Amino acid sequence: MDHVDSKYVNLISVRLEKFKRVKTDLYNFRCPICGDSKKNKSKTRGYIYSVKSNTNFKCHNCGASMSLNNFIKKVDPAIHKQYSLEKFRDGHTGRNFVVDEPEFKFEKPMFKERVDLPLCSESKFASDYLQKRKLNPNHFYFSEDFSAFVKSFKEVEFDNLYKESRIVIPIHYQKKLVGFQGRALSPNSIKYITIMLNDDAPKIYGLDQIKKNESVYVTEGPFDSTFIRNAIAMCGADADVRRWGIDNPVWIYDNEPRNREIVQRIGKTIESGDSIVIWPNNIVEKDINDMVMSGHNVQSLIESNTYSGLEAKLKFNTWKKI
Repeated sequence: MDHVDSKYVNLISVRLEKFKRVKTDLYNFRCPICGDSKKNKSKTRGYIYSVKSNTNFKCHNCGASMSLNNFIKKVDPAIHKQYSLEKFRDGHTGRNFVVDEPEFKFEKPMFKERVDLPLCSESKFASDYLQKRKLNPNHFYFSEDFSAFVKSFKEVEFDNLYKESRIVIPIHYQKKLVGFQGRALSPNSIKYITIMLNDDAPKIYGLDQIKKNESVYVTEGPFDSTFIRNAIAMCGADADVRRWGIDNPVWIYDNEPRNREIVQRIGKTIESGDSIVIWPNNIVEKDINDMVMSGHNVQSLIESNTYSGLEAKLKFNTWKKI
């Protein structure tokens, strides 16, 4: 069960009578579909459980069975909209996944050539936020109304696009604007919302700026990538970077050994034969930005802790036990 599923199981738990966690990735409660036993109010025959990468619901009273996505939709449609967007933002869509992709209804547009917004350096609020994190406010844009900004490019029918201020991170491919990511400034908002203007373009930040014949560092977020030479960032999904001409990727994941999803992704990367950064035991910060703010030389740290093959497996086994 990934971190998004776990988060939303906890959010809907208040609506599930006699909800309890049985063990890791297994939850039990009275079934809200059939109401469970009418005679015995202590009966709890509804379950949420994980099988491989999917999370499902099953009732052993009425026999109802469905994906977590459909279960959340039945239990709380409002929370489901948030769940769907967060899954979409993380790239969990498609035939083999259980979440509905939010519908973006729009005509094939003529795309704007550039982001028509002020730089973050022109907004004290955004500039202070970025400089506090040692980021360059001249590299990003600022929108006071992200919903209106998105709709100036294309009509998007989605309830979770609110009138709120966001830092806008442009995504370019072959010198053209193909999308952008809105980074929330409020801790109560969904952190990242990615809007692609061209669905055939790579959802990758910094692709036009790298030297593909050298090692290319692949980070989880655009902010982190700005601290490393020859780096790109995945904007919401693990794309096949080789499709875009990158033959020597070095993958950099957050330093979270207790995050099951990150641990699984690192394991898969090592099995693929790609190079990967395994953070040393003395690093306590969870991501590159935090490491920079703590005074670490991240370029040197990354270069001295890049591994592949058997060495990567050994380092990984030690790291995930921290």
